[in-house]
Formats: sequence, C-alpha cells, structure tokens
Amino acid sequence: MRLALLALPLALPLAAADDAAWLQTKGTLLFHDAFEREETGTGLKDIGNGWESATADRVPKIKQADLDDGIMKIASATKEAGHAAHIHHDAGFADGGVIVRFKFPGLNKAENLQLGFVDRELKDVHAGHLCYAILSQTDLTLTDRKTGSMNLAVKKKHADDAAAKRKPDPEFEAMLKTKTQVTPFKADTEWHVLTLVTEGDEMRFTLDSKPLAAHRSPGYAHDMKRWFSFLANSTVWIDDVKIYKVR
Repeated sequence: MRLALLALPLALPLAAADDAAWLQTKGTLLFHDAFEREETGTGLKDIGNGWESATADRVPKIKQADLDDGIMKIASATKEAGHAAHIHHDAGFADGGVIVRFKFPGLNKAENLQLGFVDRELKDVHAGHLCYAILSQTDLTLTDRKTGSMNLAVKKKHADDAAAKRKPDPEFEAMLKTKTQVTPFKADTEWHVLTLVTEGDEMRFTLDSKPLAAHRSPGYAHDMKRWFSFLANSTVWIDDVKIYKVR
C-alpha cells in the first residue's frame, strides 16, 4: 500500500520500527498457517487448522473463505449474513501479536480489513471485543474497544441517553474519543506484510517494516488475548499468519 505522507508522533517508540523482530526474538511462536490445503466446506471449522468462521452458520450455502494456491481468499457475504465475515483462531497472550501477509485484490471499492484480539470470557464487554486495527482504503484506525465502544457500561449509557432523549455528555464523549486513533493511509492492490502488537497499554501497527501508528489506552493491557480475530466487509486475501506470545 502506498502510504500517504504521515507525520508520525515523535514519541513513537524505537521498538516499533522492528516489531516483527521483537516478536521473533523475544516471543514464542504459538501458531503459523500458510494455507497450503483446501477447505472442506462452508461450515464453522471447515477452513481447517483450528480456524473458526463465526459467521458461517448464517449463510451455510455461501463460501466466504476459499483456500486457493496457499491463499485464503475471503469474500464476505455481508448483505446475506447481516455481518462482515468474522474468522478467528486461538491465541493466548498478554503481550505479543501477529504478522500477516495480505492483499486487497481490488474486486470491490470499499475493501477493508479489521484485525485484533478478543477474550470471550470477559463478561463486561460485548462479545469480548478487546482491541482492533482497521485498514480501510483511506485510514488506519487503532481502537481500544474494551474500555471504549464495546464496553457494556458505555453501551448502556448511550442506550439510556437515547431512550431519555438526552444529549450525549460532552465530557464522556470526549473521553471515548481518546480510545481511538486514526492515521491517514492509502490502500493499493499489492501484497504487504503487517505486524500488529500489544505491549502493556500500547498497541502498534507496522506495515512492510515501517511503523505507521502507536496508541496507548488501558484496554490494550488486558492480560489474556484469547483469540486472534479478523473481519472483512467484502474481499481480502490472506497468505500467511503467525501468532506470537511475548508474555
């Protein structure tokens, strides 16, 4: 992806410049998949190698993940399923992350890729959604959902305000804005390698060994990222996935 001119924060940690090396030298490889096989169907576990397609049961007759020549080609049935394609795998770390080779094939105008970490055992957050990086055609978003938009107390406050026809509390909304960071970004249709890590209360995103963004928020420090999860609203190709645990 050709990058827009970015004014990277002066405070961006030096470690972010080589987070892939940090994972490989300090961490333990928990999982690797190069997708050198064929899927066995369109069901929950039919991608194989421990992956689960959480939206498969919504559209059992539609293939949303096609393993083809070592590439997982995702084509989300978003309209039919009422949800973007959601695929996940066991992870299990406090600090660590993923290295993923991916490509937007250019088959749809609004191709995006959302990837991050989930803990379904966390009961005060909707579906255990902890934190994500979201690549769109124009932006890269890092977001703490644990203490932000997916926190059940936050969702309840918004629902209560709407039911009472109250205006949102400006201070509360300003606080929620600190849970997300958006960085300009321009997508293309080439293959790229991304690295997404959490270390303490920081999440960092690197593309082709170049640091794009780092963001601090309390939710990133959650002590058990049980799943690596990604979602796609239309089409994206995944060629290689590695999950590492540092702590």
